[in-house]
Amino acid sequence: MGFISYISLTFIPLLIGFILLYGTYKRVPTYESFVEGGKEGIKIAVSIIPFLVGMLVAISIFRASGALEALMDWLRPLMKSMGVPAEIVPLLIIRPISGTAALGMTSDLIAVYGPDSFIGRLASVLQGSTDTTFYVLTVYFGAVGIRKMGDALKVGLLADVVGIIVSILVVALIFGTT
Repeated sequence: MGFISYISLTFIPLLIGFILLYGTYKRVPTYESFVEGGKEGIKIAVSIIPFLVGMLVAISIFRASGALEALMDWLRPLMKSMGVPAEIVPLLIIRPISGTAALGMTSDLIAVYGPDSFIGRLASVLQGSTDTTFYVLTVYFGAVGIRKMGDALKVGLLADVVGIIVSILVVALIFGTT
């Protein structure tokens, strides 16, 4: 077994053991604190269910109405003029909405075009360089009761646009466009 594998297999148990020993040393009731954290986690999980359902319904409506397809059709010529393959456009649109759907699209692109293709590399870098902005705002802000999220939405979408642009530039510079 390699050194890195050994570290990765032992780090988490050692970290948990250290936290428990340190908590005991500081006279913190570690088991009771763990149980209270578990209770709070369950409460939070239950409280975000309505927001998750709302987000899933909104995504389904967006796709079923044809709005997603219309947006893709509108963006394809613009992206193609910038040298971005049309196959990437659906990933660019769905990534801020749903991480799971974007991961599925990335997997499909890699399966079809290969991991060493420009499309496969770009999809992989995009997956790691952008976030699920709408999901985060809907679920997490909704769970803690934040209602005014306009500035967070603007900043999140700006971060996604910057992530997309930098991903395209970096992949093109490092690997070329073919």
